[in-house]
Amino acid sequence: MELKIEQLQKKYGENTVLDIPELTIHSGELVGLVGNNGAGKTTLLRLMLDVIEATQGRVLSGDQNVAASEVWKTYTGSFIDKHFLIDFYTPEEYFTFIAKIYDIAKETLQQRLEEYAPLMNGEILGTRKYLKDFSEGNRQKIGIIGAMMINPKVLLLDEPFNYLDPSSQIIISKLIQKINQEIGTTVLISSHNLNFIADISTRILLLEKGQLVKDLPNHDGSATSELNAYFTREE
Repeated sequence: MELKIEQLQKKYGENTVLDIPELTIHSGELVGLVGNNGAGKTTLLRLMLDVIEATQGRVLSGDQNVAASEVWKTYTGSFIDKHFLIDFYTPEEYFTFIAKIYDIAKETLQQRLEEYAPLMNGEILGTRKYLKDFSEGNRQKIGIIGAMMINPKVLLLDEPFNYLDPSSQIIISKLIQKINQEIGTTVLISSHNLNFIADISTRILLLEKGQLVKDLPNHDGSATSELNAYFTREE
């Protein structure tokens, strides 16, 4: 599913926090979004999910304006932060809730959850705990699994490697690659972890102060040297 940005701008008062005149993410791409704190990464993802209102411009998912349509929600998986969770659900209740929304049969849900067993590491299902009582790392895992288990056509993740131990980071990166390669999901992930972004992304977007300053193809990590040079440059 193709994603397109047209004259997208977000202002808070006189402060412009995001200004992207044009951007297309092609169907089936796995795109990394990088930048320092305050670059506008989370703002961009929130605009793409219609969580906040654009000052001007629009985001298209397929041919649907996300601010004027509900259709895109039926095939989009996302996890931005813990506010996407339902704290007084158990993991089982949370996953069942999502399955009902996306019309996923009980048997199919169980099969899909089994695919994420290595990530859950025996610490999530069957614990009888509410989501609010899990560690930040396990809450992160639950949110990401909820976004991915619907087999979305579009997947948007903000800092998916946060709070996770190295083993879980590796598993997450492999799961993102798998869903992209096996079912052709269009993926956009933001992260401060340049190593994982360079390892799995086919293209990397670099934001600075709300503007897209680099759009790099990334074949076998080819963007790594340019990114490292950018982030280590002398001011």
